[in-house]
Amino acid sequence: MLTFLDLFAGIGGFRLGMEKAGHKCLGHCEYDKFANLSYNAMHKPKEDEWFERDIREIRTENIPRADVWCFGFPCQDISVAGKQFGFRGERSSLFFTVTKLIRELKEEDRPKYLLIENVKNLLSVNGGFDFLKVLVELDEIGYDAEWQVLNSKNFGVPQNRERIFIVGHFRGRSTRKVFPIERKSRKKS
Repeated sequence: MLTFLDLFAGIGGFRLGMEKAGHKCLGHCEYDKFANLSYNAMHKPKEDEWFERDIREIRTENIPRADVWCFGFPCQDISVAGKQFGFRGERSSLFFTVTKLIRELKEEDRPKYLLIENVKNLLSVNGGFDFLKVLVELDEIGYDAEWQVLNSKNFGVPQNRERIFIVGHFRGRSTRKVFPIERKSRKKS
């Protein structure tokens, strides 16, 4: 069993999947009050679970030590539905707020894994330069990264939605090789 934090939690999609896989949530961070209401109604966090509303106000000494940090940082500046400012945008650049927090932690307190999700366009916004920034940033804070684009329709979800998933492995403290994930086709009888 791994322990995890759910950052930019929304209504708790990462939490749902991680708990179904047998892992334990130590807390979450979510700015939107309505998403928090839904999160709390759906997941019923324990009273002693860590919570922070604004990622920019987290102090590292207050963060519970967890094996995994799960986060889908804001995509509005990356998505093809937006203006595609990429990391020049105010919201999507919050990715670097998370990596700043990790930099401030002692190495032994850093999560073994990072599980990151975003829109597929992260690969190509600003000519792919922003994705390169993600990889360089992860490398600089001690993580090797692998990634794969997955489509929710291949996992029993009734929508056609491609997302990039990035797994960061803290060098020397975690196992490697999660991807590729292959969805086997089901035989029809």
